[in-house]
Order: sequence, then structure tokens, then C-alpha cells
Amino acid sequence: MPRSIRTRLPKLQATDESIFVNRREFLSRAGFGVAGMACLGSTAAVFGCEPAQDSEQGQQQGKPPASKGSDAFTPPFERPEVFPAKRNVGLSKKLPLTPQYKGSTHNNFYEFLPGKGGPVHKYTDAFEVTPWEIEVTGLCDKPQKFDLDAIFKIEHEERMYHFRCVETWAMNVPWTGFSLSTLLDKVEPKAEAKFVRFVSANKPEQMPGIAQAPWYTWPYYEGLRMDEARHELTMLVTGVYGKPLLKQHGAPIRVIVPWKYGYKSPKSIVKIELVATQPATFWNEANPGEYGFLSNVNPNIPHPRWSQAQEYLLQNPGRRYDTEIFNGYGEFVSALYPDEPTTPMASAPPRGR
Repeated sequence: MPRSIRTRLPKLQATDESIFVNRREFLSRAGFGVAGMACLGSTAAVFGCEPAQDSEQGQQQGKPPASKGSDAFTPPFERPEVFPAKRNVGLSKKLPLTPQYKGSTHNNFYEFLPGKGGPVHKYTDAFEVTPWEIEVTGLCDKPQKFDLDAIFKIEHEERMYHFRCVETWAMNVPWTGFSLSTLLDKVEPKAEAKFVRFVSANKPEQMPGIAQAPWYTWPYYEGLRMDEARHELTMLVTGVYGKPLLKQHGAPIRVIVPWKYGYKSPKSIVKIELVATQPATFWNEANPGEYGFLSNVNPNIPHPRWSQAQEYLLQNPGRRYDTEIFNGYGEFVSALYPDEPTTPMASAPPRGR
């Protein structure tokens, strides 16, 4: 793994502190979505632009329509001793904030809404996220089960990440949690553990999408190489927008791997397994011609049915931005992938890519 990112991140600055200096004030507005004005140009320009100041126009753009209702923004539980967490300036990007009513009302979570991204929050009422337990097992010396109390005892921080879906939509949201490596260290992985496998909750009685799409091999499962899982940017997430994680975002705990497409960041995790060989993944088994194991964000690798060369932010769907390789995190992860295509490919990626 490259030397610590914390010593190499002058280009990854947090959103201007003038916007977030008063955390309580921010949270009081975040439930209604603080406006983030999209900048013009490529995604590289988006990463470098300043968020909108709290002008009257900006506040109006950040206010959700009355028809949205408050249920889309209400956390399933409270943890005032954890949230809001302090922003990690070194591991955050300077980004135009996606308003919460946008970032929390369009999500992909097939266990609730199969076949497309959309208003997942409308189908999560029956989903119970407390109590919750994560089993960490496999090739490790100290396999353990962690309940939410144990998870929340780990020091949390907030990071602003750019999130990119394979469907070409993107959002900029503040996640709360900690590096996945922190949890892995607690179970002491064995030397032969080369991969990490994740398994999501499988509750058909609470997740209506499972019964609606019985052709999928539920539960959802994903995997990372050990060096990817232990990378400092790979995050175990318990919160969003300064509060506990919402159900549509993968409550109560999920993974975020910011340089990969969103489906590589599994939601509502119940099991983490350390294994010696590359594990099968949900989408690769469902459609191996379209979804590989690595699945890094890369405009040079087209999806068989659409181009990945551009993307759009949820708060500004009418404007397209150039997709950056590794979702803009190439400076910190490109060394992990010496064979990653850096010029446009004429067809779909090779199997496994």
C-alpha cells in the first residue's frame, strides 16, 4: 500500500469551513438539503469548485418540495454521542454538496426497489435496523461479532466523497464512519487472507424487492482485494449528512469505496469474511459480460450498453461532466492497478476487470 494518504492530501481539502463552521446550524438545515451549486466544466472542475454560499437563491434550491415529506430524512435511530462527527479535512474533497432531498430520494437498493434507481425510501418502512450485528470471520486470528454499540465505540469522522453510480449519476455527500482497516485490525487477518467478502442482509419480509426479483441470487454479496479493503479511503459508513445512516443509504452500516462504481459499496452488511481466493460477486455472477470484479470508475472502459465517459450530478441532471478515471482519486489508488486502461477501449472490458 502507498505511504499514508494523510501526508499526501493537500489537493483533497474539505468544503470551505465558512459553510460548515457551525455544525449544529448545518445539521438543522441538512435535513432539508443544503444547496450545492454545480460548477461548469468537467468533473475535475467540479472537484475544484467552491460550494454555493448561503444566499437566498441557494437556500431555495436546497429546500425540498413539500410533497417529499420528512420520512425520507428521518434517521432510524439516534446516536447523539457520535453525530455530528468532526470532518476529516485530509480525507475529504472540496465539492458542491448534493442537497439531502436529492441525495436521499434517488438511490439504488434492489432489495427494496429492483430494476432501477429511484425513491427507495418509500419502500423501507418495514426494514428494522436495530438491533444489528456484523460477524467478521474467516482467515483471521480473532473472529468476532460486533453489535452497534461496539461499532459506535470506534472513533468516527466525517468525509466528503464523490459517489459515482454505474448508471452515470453521481452525488457529493458527507459520509460518517471510519476506515474499514480499523475493524479488520481488530480481528487480526492471517497472511493468507487475500480478499474480503461482504454479505448484505436478506430479510424478504422486510425488503419487498427480494420477492419481486427472485431470479437474483440473494443475499447481495461483494468483494474487494485485501489491499483495496485496507486502503485508507475505503470506509465503513454508519452515517450521512451528519446523522445516522438512512435506510435507503444502507442502514445501519455499509461500505464506501470512492474510486469504484457504487455497486462495489455493499449496503446493510451483516457479514465480513476474510478469504484466500477471489470471491464471487452479485453482479458479476448475474451478468459477467457487463460487471467485473474490479469495477473501477474509468471513462476508458465502456459499459456494453452505454458510455461511461460522462456523468451528471443528481442536483443538476441536465448538465454532463467528464468522468475522471478512478472517480478523481487516481493520485491515491492508481498504483494499485498498473494494468488499468488509460486510453479508450473499443468494446466492453475483459472478464474480471
